[in-house]
Amino acid sequence: MDENRLMEFVHKAVADVGLMGNAALVALGDRLGLFTAMADAGPLTAAELAARTDTHERYVREWLASQAANGYLTYEGDGRYTLPAEHAVALTDETSPVCVIGAYQLALATVQSTYRLAEAFRTGAGIGWGDHHPELYPGCERFFAPSYRNHLVTSWIPALDGVEDRLRDGATVADIGCGHGASTLVMAEAYPASRFVGFDPHPDSVTAARKRAADAGLASRVRFEIATAADFPGTYDLVTFFDCLHDMGDPTGAGRHSRAALNPGGTAMIVEPRAADRIEDNLNPVSATYYAFSTQLCTPNSLAQDGGSALGAQAGEARLRQVLTEAGFRTVQRVAETPFNMVLQARP
Repeated sequence: MDENRLMEFVHKAVADVGLMGNAALVALGDRLGLFTAMADAGPLTAAELAARTDTHERYVREWLASQAANGYLTYEGDGRYTLPAEHAVALTDETSPVCVIGAYQLALATVQSTYRLAEAFRTGAGIGWGDHHPELYPGCERFFAPSYRNHLVTSWIPALDGVEDRLRDGATVADIGCGHGASTLVMAEAYPASRFVGFDPHPDSVTAARKRAADAGLASRVRFEIATAADFPGTYDLVTFFDCLHDMGDPTGAGRHSRAALNPGGTAMIVEPRAADRIEDNLNPVSATYYAFSTQLCTPNSLAQDGGSALGAQAGEARLRQVLTEAGFRTVQRVAETPFNMVLQARP
């Protein structure tokens, strides 16, 4: 046995346990507004931060030390801590494409199902999307929304052949698996001549999406309805799937139904987590994050549905192309990508 290799792994394991615990503390700091209160505030003591956030100084003192130990804050000495400006962007600025704070809320809600997931591992049963902790759904919205706000109408849709002009002139769009409607509303704000319908099988998410549309003043052009990818009604110029096709029990059937719902000249847009086609090419931190969520959320969700295809969040472009081709699309092109997503255009 290689003792050096053993101890390297032990140190990694201990570090991972610390990271797991700190992820919960980051989510706590987000929930209590601790990071927001520290942004652009300069050095603060525990007493000063507690006063700004109406929290208890002793708890805040321990939280500050934990965040400094984990590299999220800078300890300035004399009991004072600073949130670096770069960290503040990632943890507090939800208009930024690099804001990651929603991932912590999503992760903390996800692990609440760990013991139920253990039973699913033994039986092969699924865990439906609606069966998770209620914080999962706003966390999922916050996880994906920064990318949609910064890429969807600035680079992804312009990369689609012939789509943006149609949206500017006035098109009909179905957004499948829309959740709280983040992607739907970004498109609706950018293309005021078009009309949008978001479909999702999760009733609470549809209720939240309707409220978001009303609050944004878009309810006259945007509707949200309860439906699955296999039974949503209507015909459309554009059908979109944002980070959800791999979650479906029958993604081929979903693709087949979306193809049938396209008007002449219509397009399907599929945004999926970026992944290579081989596991050995996905052994990196981004894929590790996606595999974690896929094991806990995406795969159980698919297995809870008819079909149980369970593509997983790292399906890769080749497998996605196969699904779409089997659904009857004649052309599938990869038209855009970010470090975290790939964008496919599929046409009949």
